Amino acid sequence: MSAEAADPGAPLRRRSRPRIDLRRLGRVALRGPVSRDRLPDAIGHVAEAHRAHHPDADLTVLRRAYVLAESSHRGQMRKSGEPYITHPLAVTLILAELGAETTTLTASLLHDTVEDTEVTLDQVREQFGDEVCYLVDGVTKLEKVDYGAAAEPETFRKMLVATGNDVRVMSIKLADRLHNMRTLGVMRPEKQARIAKVTRDVLIPLAERLGVQALKTELEDLVFAILHPEEYEHTRALIAAAAGPDAPLDTIADNVRGTLRDAGITAEVLIRPRHFVSVHRVRGKRGELRGTDFGRLLVLVTEDADCYAVLGELHTCFTPVISEFKDFIAAPKFNLYQSLHTAVVGPGGAVAEVLIRTHRMHKVAEAGVVALGNPYAQDHAATPQSEPSDERADPTRPGWLSRLLDWQESATDPDTFWTTLRDDLAQDREITVFRTDGGTLGLPAGASCVDAAYAQYGDRAHTSIGARVNGRLATLSTVLSDGDTVQLLLAQDTASGPSPDWLDHARTPTARIAITGWLTDHPDEAKPTPSTMTSVETGGPGPAEPAAPERDAQATASARTRSGPRATGVLVDGPDAPVRLAGCCTPVPPDELTGFTVRGGTVTVHRRECPAVAAMQEIGRAPVGARWAEAEGRESGAGCRVTLVAESFGRPRLLADLTEAIATAEAAIVSATVEPPSEQRVRHTYTLQLPDAAGLPALMRAMREVAGVYDVTRAQHPAPAG
Repeated sequence: MSAEAADPGAPLRRRSRPRIDLRRLGRVALRGPVSRDRLPDAIGHVAEAHRAHHPDADLTVLRRAYVLAESSHRGQMRKSGEPYITHPLAVTLILAELGAETTTLTASLLHDTVEDTEVTLDQVREQFGDEVCYLVDGVTKLEKVDYGAAAEPETFRKMLVATGNDVRVMSIKLADRLHNMRTLGVMRPEKQARIAKVTRDVLIPLAERLGVQALKTELEDLVFAILHPEEYEHTRALIAAAAGPDAPLDTIADNVRGTLRDAGITAEVLIRPRHFVSVHRVRGKRGELRGTDFGRLLVLVTEDADCYAVLGELHTCFTPVISEFKDFIAAPKFNLYQSLHTAVVGPGGAVAEVLIRTHRMHKVAEAGVVALGNPYAQDHAATPQSEPSDERADPTRPGWLSRLLDWQESATDPDTFWTTLRDDLAQDREITVFRTDGGTLGLPAGASCVDAAYAQYGDRAHTSIGARVNGRLATLSTVLSDGDTVQLLLAQDTASGPSPDWLDHARTPTARIAITGWLTDHPDEAKPTPSTMTSVETGGPGPAEPAAPERDAQATASARTRSGPRATGVLVDGPDAPVRLAGCCTPVPPDELTGFTVRGGTVTVHRRECPAVAAMQEIGRAPVGARWAEAEGRESGAGCRVTLVAESFGRPRLLADLTEAIATAEAAIVSATVEPPSEQRVRHTYTLQLPDAAGLPALMRAMREVAGVYDVTRAQHPAPAG
C-alpha cells in the first residue's frame, strides 16, 4: 500500500484488492446471526487483510467481537445513511491493512460500543480481557453532559495518558478519524472546518510522531481539500495534467533498474506518486514544477547493507545532488523512520529524488508503531494501566510522548492544556542532546539550555545559573543542536527561582509551565532581569562589603607604592630607580617578570605573559630585567597586590558572597568594578591586597567555589604605553 496515494479519498488497500463497498457490507451486517463455524461475510475483507500480515492469527475472537458490535449498533445509522456497523468495520479494515495484531482489531471493532450503546466496560473486560477493555476505554469520549466545553480537550488528555501505557490506543483513534474524515461531506461546512482544524493541529502531528505515514498523508490531503479548496483543486489539475505514459520518472526508473541489475543487486524500483499536500509544498518551494516533482523513486532491497550498495551504484552511474543526501538509517528519525534519501540527475538533466530502504523499513515507514505489533506481548503486566518497566526499551514510548505526559499533569486548566498541546505538536522535529552522566535528552528542535534544564531536573531547574555546551560555558538562552553535550549548572541556593526572561527562551511546555507557575507563586521573588541586576550588583557595599576597611587598605596600598623598589619586593637591573607593579597584570611571586622604563624614569614591572609586554616591544621600548627579591620578601613578610577577574552567571547576592570569600582569605579589597550583565553573565574585577602571595591560589579556589562563578583569572588588560 502506498502512503502517498494520489487520490486522498481512496481507502488504504492493496492494489490487487477491489474497492470495498461499505454500503454492501452494511446490508450484509443486517442479515442477522451467522453460523458459528465461519466468519460473518461482513468482516471477510478484514480477515483476509489480517491473515496477509499474520497468517497464523486466531480469528475466533474477531468473530465474537463483530457479533457483539453488530448486535449492539443494530438500528443505529450514520449521517451518511449507512448502518453504523460500517464505521467500526472500516476502521478495523484500515488497521488490518497496516498490519495491526488481533487485539488491536478486536478493540477497533468494539471501539464505539461503550460510548454509543448499552455495552459496559465490565462486559468488554469479561468477554475479551483487560487489554481489549483498556484500549476501548482509551478511545471512549467523555460525556459533554459532564464536561461541557472541556469535553474535547479532556477526552484528548485521557486518550494521550492511555497512549502512554499502550500506543495502540492512538492507532485506533487515528484510523477512526481517517474514516470519519473520508465521510465528512455529509456534515455542515462549519462543522467540517472545525473537525479538519483539530485533525490538522493534533491528529496529523500525532500520526507523524508515531510514524504512521499511511494515515498521516491521507489525513493531510483530506484536510487540505476542506480548508483550502481552491489550492486543492489547482493541485489536482496539475497532477492530472502531469499523468501520462511518457512521465520523466519512468525513463529514470528504467535506467535505475538496469544499473542495479548490471551491478548484481536485487532490488524493486517503484515510482511513488506524491500526495496532494506534498506536491503543493514542492510547488510553494520551487515555483514552477518539474516533471519529476510529482513523484519519487522508491528502491526496496532485502538487507541494510544493500541500501548502501544501491546508493554507491547510483552515485557512481548518475550525477548525484549532494545537498539532497540524508542518511536516516544510521540516524533514524524520532518516529522510527529509516531510509536513505538522495537525488540524481537523469537523462536530459531531469532530477529525481530517490528513497532507498529495506522492505521492513518500508513497512515501518508506512505503518509506524502499528507495524511493531504488540510491544507488550512478552512482559505486559496483567493490568495494562501499570507503568511500563524502565528496564524495557520500548520504541513506542519515545521522548516526545514522555515529555507530553509529564507536562500535561501540570496543565490543570483544559484551555491551557488544549493550547499547549497544539503548540507542542507544532514542533515537528526533534533533537537528541547528551548529558555528561551518559544519559540523553530528547528535545524539540530549537530548544535551549532552559528546556534541557527542566527536562533533566524538573523543578530543581529553577536554580539554574548556566551550562556547559560541548565543554564550553554557555548561557541558559543558548540554542542546542542535535548531538550537543550539555551540562547544567545549578546554584547551591535552593530558594532561588527563574527569571521572567527565561520564558523568551523556553520552547517546551514542561519548561514554560514550570517557569510560569513559579513566577505566579512568587511575584516578588523572581530573579532580577539584567537591568535590575546591574543596580543590585553595583548599588554599593553589601553585607559582606565593609567600606571603611577597603578605604584603609587602599590608602595602605598607595603608601606602599610610593615607597619605592623595596616596597614592591622587586629588583631591577640598571641604575636605582622607582619601581612599581603594573596595574594591568598585577604580578605576584613567583610570576616571571620584565620591566619597562616609562616617563619620569620609573620602571613598571609586568608579568612576562602580559599583553602590554608585546605592545611595549612593538613600539620599540627596551625591556629591563626584573626579579623578585625573594630573601628580602621572606624576611619582611611583605604583602602583594593582585587583580582578579571573576566570570559568573548573574544571581542575587553574588557580589556579597564573593566579597565574603575574599574577606575569609584575609585579603583587602583595594577596588572593585562590576560590568553591566550581558546575556545573564556578569564580570567582576577586584584589585586585592594580600598579606602573602602564597595565599593567592587558595583565594582563587575559594572564589571559584562561590555558586554561579565559573572562572577566576588573573587580570590581563593591556596597559597604556606611556
